[in-house]
Amino acid sequence: MDVLVLSRLQFALTTVFHFFFVPVSVGLAFAVAIMQTLYFVKKKEIYKDMARFWGKIFLLSFAVGVVTGIIQEFQFGMNWSEYSRFVGNIFGAPLAIEALLAFFMESTFIGLWMFGWNKFRKGVHLACIWLVALGSTLSSFWILAANSFMQQPGGYTIENGQAILNDFSYIFTNSYVWHQFPHMWFGALLTAGCLIAGLSALKLLRNKDTAFFKKSFNFSLVMVLVGGLLVSAIGHAQTQYILKTQPMKLAATEALYEDSGDPASLALIAGIDTDNQKLSWGVHIPKLLSLLSYNKTSGSVDGMLTINEQMTEQYGAGDYIPPVPTLFWSFRIMTFGAAFLVLLGLIGVLLTQRKTLEKSKWFLYLMGISIACPFVLNTAGWLVTELGRYPWTVYGLFTIEQSVSPNITVGGVLFSLISFVTIFIILAIVFILLVKREWQKGPYFVSNTEEQQAALADPYGKEAFSK
Repeated sequence: MDVLVLSRLQFALTTVFHFFFVPVSVGLAFAVAIMQTLYFVKKKEIYKDMARFWGKIFLLSFAVGVVTGIIQEFQFGMNWSEYSRFVGNIFGAPLAIEALLAFFMESTFIGLWMFGWNKFRKGVHLACIWLVALGSTLSSFWILAANSFMQQPGGYTIENGQAILNDFSYIFTNSYVWHQFPHMWFGALLTAGCLIAGLSALKLLRNKDTAFFKKSFNFSLVMVLVGGLLVSAIGHAQTQYILKTQPMKLAATEALYEDSGDPASLALIAGIDTDNQKLSWGVHIPKLLSLLSYNKTSGSVDGMLTINEQMTEQYGAGDYIPPVPTLFWSFRIMTFGAAFLVLLGLIGVLLTQRKTLEKSKWFLYLMGISIACPFVLNTAGWLVTELGRYPWTVYGLFTIEQSVSPNITVGGVLFSLISFVTIFIILAIVFILLVKREWQKGPYFVSNTEEQQAALADPYGKEAFSK
């Protein structure tokens, strides 16, 4: 293992761990805002209890996400200084907006919402959580805008070996971000919905606070269904877009070495022989790849060998074929997993309509186990997005080998890698224990202190305002 391999491994682990918490925060912020809005409109206490309880889980995910995000940013100066030098003029703009505008707004109103239950009027307090949800959404948008430039660069000139931004509007008008951002956002909705559904299902199995967790479960089913269906639909549109902008990525996700022929069949599962660059076996569905690519049952798709020849003519000699088995199976985990979660949501709605949810122990157990599913799917999606543009960091402009810092050592990278992994393990344990503690306490935990009892009895400080 050399510096490049260790640096890539470190960045991958850091990003994957950070991305465990980003969709949870984005999705839960929106969910809590909806819950509190329902309380504001319907005046039912159970919606206020839901907002308070699930808001605690949101705050925990936000806190860990901030810490892991800071660690992730260290990477650019530590291991990828050449990348930072080349694209810093462009990459820094959306990151600065994210930090100074979106994250600042999000963190400010989180504090006001968290400590304002018995300080503000209902409408003002409700506005705080909606501004938190807006801030988290904007934060993710600007991060993805920066990533989208790496996927599809534009609006720049090269001066003295650096990419210089000469059209700022391209950062947020880049068509890539408008395919990537909604896919991520609805994936966050699906992730948060599965988390709420799973934790609620485990409580229903214990027959504790059943009214609260049944209401939470029904609420989360809507999130799972809406998130799952829309993330699949937008993912389909994104796949067709990538066929035009990054054809090598699409061909790799299908393990398509040779041209497909017309019509193109799709391999559900296959054995991939990377040495001989072919499939050793496979289960294919005729015409399906043509249908997914062109919305019709005809049309061929170029294979990786053909695309590699085209890229060699355009960019020079090299091997532009990404790690095919990883992309092939990651894409299937992502797509089949999303379909599985949508199916669970439909089953949950059916059981709820028949009023047999609490008796269906098998389904509650399955929903509890499925808490882990969206985290696996999100990781698989990240692998497809990032590994699919190998060997580039900035597509068509700057390679991974060019991006690594020149004066770092194997020992230095290995030390930081071990240090970061240790921090991640500690953070994961702390997060799980804190979530477990809140889950065990339930929504109606009451402290013995008079001050906290008074706060629970008068969460919006009506008496203080009336005085």
